[in-house]
Amino acid sequence: MSRCIRSITTGAFATMLALGAAAAWGQEPPSLPTQQSYSGSELFKTYCAACHGTSAHGDGPLAANMKKPPPDLTQFAARNGGVFPAALVAQIIDGRQPVKGHGGPDMPVWGDAFRASRLGSSEESVQARIKALVEYLEHIQERRAQ
Repeated sequence: MSRCIRSITTGAFATMLALGAAAAWGQEPPSLPTQQSYSGSELFKTYCAACHGTSAHGDGPLAANMKKPPPDLTQFAARNGGVFPAALVAQIIDGRQPVKGHGGPDMPVWGDAFRASRLGSSEESVQARIKALVEYLEHIQERRAQ
Protein backbone atom coordinates (compact mmCIF):
# COMPACT_ATOMS: atom_id res chain seq x y z
CA MET A 1 0.00 0.00 0.00
CA SER A 2 2.78 2.48 0.88
CA ARG A 3 4.46 1.92 -2.52
CA CYS A 4 1.15 2.76 -4.21
CA ILE A 5 0.74 5.96 -2.20
CA ARG A 6 4.31 7.05 -2.94
CA SER A 7 3.66 6.78 -6.67
CA ILE A 8 0.62 9.10 -6.54
CA THR A 9 1.34 12.76 -7.26
CA THR A 10 0.74 15.26 -4.48
CA GLY A 11 -2.12 16.87 -6.40
CA ALA A 12 -3.83 13.57 -7.07
CA PHE A 13 -3.39 12.54 -3.42
CA ALA A 14 -4.88 15.86 -2.23
CA THR A 15 -7.84 15.37 -4.58
CA MET A 16 -8.39 11.85 -3.25
CA LEU A 17 -8.29 13.15 0.35
CA ALA A 18 -10.80 15.92 -0.43
CA LEU A 19 -13.17 13.47 -2.10
CA GLY A 20 -12.87 11.02 0.81
CA ALA A 21 -13.42 13.73 3.43
CA ALA A 22 -16.48 15.05 1.62
CA ALA A 23 -17.95 11.55 1.42
CA ALA A 24 -17.25 10.91 5.11
CA TRP A 25 -19.09 14.08 6.11
CA GLY A 26 -21.99 13.41 3.75
CA GLN A 27 -21.17 16.41 1.58
CA GLU A 28 -21.03 16.77 -2.17
CA PRO A 29 -17.46 16.17 -3.33
CA PRO A 30 -15.65 19.19 -4.78
CA SER A 31 -15.69 19.41 -8.53
CA LEU A 32 -12.58 18.14 -10.22
CA PRO A 33 -10.56 20.55 -12.36
CA THR A 34 -11.76 20.82 -15.94
CA GLN A 35 -9.95 21.76 -19.13
CA GLN A 36 -8.82 25.36 -19.21
CA SER A 37 -11.17 27.58 -21.19
CA TYR A 38 -9.77 30.31 -23.41
CA SER A 39 -11.44 33.27 -25.08
CA GLY A 40 -10.64 33.32 -28.79
CA SER A 41 -11.37 37.04 -28.88
CA GLU A 42 -8.91 37.75 -26.06
CA LEU A 43 -6.26 35.47 -27.56
CA PHE A 44 -6.70 37.25 -30.89
CA LYS A 45 -6.28 40.68 -29.25
CA THR A 46 -3.16 39.48 -27.45
CA TYR A 47 -1.41 37.54 -30.19
CA CYS A 48 -2.81 38.63 -33.56
CA ALA A 49 -4.23 42.17 -33.48
CA ALA A 50 -0.87 43.96 -33.60
CA CYS A 51 -0.48 42.83 -37.22
CA HIS A 52 -3.96 41.76 -38.33
CA GLY A 53 -5.84 44.57 -36.55
CA THR A 54 -8.54 44.36 -33.93
CA SER A 55 -11.12 43.74 -36.67
CA ALA A 56 -8.82 41.15 -38.37
CA HIS A 57 -8.76 43.07 -41.66
CA GLY A 58 -4.94 43.13 -41.83
CA ASP A 59 -4.69 46.72 -40.63
CA GLY A 60 -2.96 46.39 -37.27
CA PRO A 61 -0.52 49.03 -36.02
CA LEU A 62 2.49 46.98 -37.15
CA ALA A 63 1.09 46.16 -40.61
CA ALA A 64 2.57 49.26 -42.26
CA ASN A 65 6.07 48.20 -41.20
CA MET A 66 5.85 44.77 -42.80
CA LYS A 67 7.26 43.84 -46.22
CA LYS A 68 4.12 41.87 -47.04
CA PRO A 69 0.88 43.15 -45.50
CA PRO A 70 -0.94 40.70 -43.24
CA PRO A 71 -4.04 39.14 -44.83
CA ASP A 72 -7.63 39.99 -43.98
CA LEU A 73 -8.54 37.07 -41.73
CA THR A 74 -12.27 37.67 -42.16
CA GLN A 75 -12.01 36.40 -45.75
CA PHE A 76 -11.03 32.74 -45.23
CA ALA A 77 -14.57 31.52 -45.99
CA ALA A 78 -15.07 33.94 -48.89
CA ARG A 79 -11.84 32.70 -50.49
CA ASN A 80 -12.94 29.10 -49.94
CA GLY A 81 -16.35 29.03 -51.60
CA GLY A 82 -18.17 30.19 -48.45
CA VAL A 83 -16.78 27.38 -46.29
CA PHE A 84 -14.47 28.15 -43.41
CA PRO A 85 -11.43 25.81 -43.61
CA ALA A 86 -11.06 25.22 -39.86
CA ALA A 87 -8.48 22.44 -40.10
CA LEU A 88 -6.28 24.48 -42.45
CA VAL A 89 -6.54 27.55 -40.22
CA ALA A 90 -5.50 25.46 -37.19
CA GLN A 91 -2.51 24.14 -39.15
CA ILE A 92 -1.50 27.69 -40.14
CA ILE A 93 -1.70 28.86 -36.53
CA ASP A 94 0.24 25.93 -35.09
CA GLY A 95 2.84 25.94 -37.87
CA ARG A 96 2.06 22.66 -39.63
CA GLN A 97 0.94 24.54 -42.76
CA PRO A 98 3.73 26.89 -43.82
CA VAL A 99 2.58 30.32 -44.93
CA LYS A 100 4.91 33.06 -46.08
CA GLY A 101 5.42 35.29 -43.08
CA HIS A 102 4.47 32.64 -40.52
CA GLY A 103 7.39 31.36 -38.54
CA GLY A 104 9.71 33.97 -40.01
CA PRO A 105 10.71 37.31 -38.59
CA ASP A 106 7.23 38.74 -39.24
CA MET A 107 4.97 36.05 -37.79
CA PRO A 108 5.64 33.58 -35.00
CA VAL A 109 4.37 30.04 -35.16
CA TRP A 110 1.82 30.25 -32.36
CA GLY A 111 1.88 26.53 -31.60
CA ASP A 112 5.54 26.91 -30.62
CA ALA A 113 4.89 30.18 -28.76
CA PHE A 114 2.02 28.62 -26.80
CA ARG A 115 4.22 25.66 -25.85
CA ALA A 116 6.70 28.12 -24.30
CA SER A 117 3.96 30.19 -22.64
CA ARG A 118 3.58 30.74 -18.92
CA LEU A 119 -0.15 30.04 -19.37
CA GLY A 120 0.62 26.37 -19.70
CA SER A 121 2.69 24.41 -22.11
CA SER A 122 0.83 21.11 -22.05
CA GLU A 123 -0.34 19.86 -25.41
CA GLU A 124 -3.93 20.07 -24.14
CA SER A 125 -3.47 23.75 -23.25
CA VAL A 126 -1.81 24.54 -26.59
CA GLN A 127 -4.57 22.81 -28.55
CA ALA A 128 -7.29 24.52 -26.47
CA ARG A 129 -5.84 27.96 -27.33
CA ILE A 130 -5.52 27.12 -31.02
CA LYS A 131 -9.09 25.78 -31.05
CA ALA A 132 -10.35 28.98 -29.38
CA LEU A 133 -8.59 31.09 -32.01
CA VAL A 134 -9.96 29.00 -34.88
CA GLU A 135 -13.50 29.23 -33.48
CA TYR A 136 -13.15 33.00 -33.10
CA LEU A 137 -11.91 33.38 -36.66
CA GLU A 138 -14.79 31.25 -37.92
CA HIS A 139 -17.20 33.48 -36.01
CA ILE A 140 -15.92 36.69 -37.65
CA GLN A 141 -15.96 35.47 -41.25
CA GLU A 142 -17.58 37.71 -43.84
CA ARG A 143 -19.54 35.40 -46.08
CA ARG A 144 -20.66 36.75 -49.40
CA ALA A 145 -24.25 36.26 -50.48
CA GLN A 146 -24.56 33.32 -52.85
